[in-house]
Amino acid sequence: MAFILIVGAGRVGSSVARSMLAAGHEVSVLDEDPLSHERLDAGQPSSWEDSGGRFTIGAAIERDALVEAGIEQADVFLATTDGDNTNLTIAQIAQKMFGVESVLVRVMDPARAEWYEAQGLQTICPTHFAICEFQQRLERVTGAA
Repeated sequence: MAFILIVGAGRVGSSVARSMLAAGHEVSVLDEDPLSHERLDAGQPSSWEDSGGRFTIGAAIERDALVEAGIEQADVFLATTDGDNTNLTIAQIAQKMFGVESVLVRVMDPARAEWYEAQGLQTICPTHFAICEFQQRLERVTGAA
């Protein structure tokens, strides 16, 4: 069982958080918006906290918020906010300042994702996945290779 800290409780972060909690992991979520907590409760038989999850309200670029959310115990850190700059900054903080072993970061810009991947971050680029999917489907419908 891993301790997973997820920053960002939007659609992506909250969905991953719920599935990891259901898989038996210890999951803590940090988000600036107190209302984002509702996404964590969605589809749960009980509240997020009653199911074993943790939720911290705070800015992920603030050390105190990260510590309160459990970054010092984190085995895995996910940066899933909607901003590349925020995600890349906090991912580097998790990696370099707190020594989190596995750091996964959502990056929308494919060029930036590639560069930061080379720096040791595990990047996930939805834009790259969408481009590849469109190209594959276009090849199927047009017969082009």
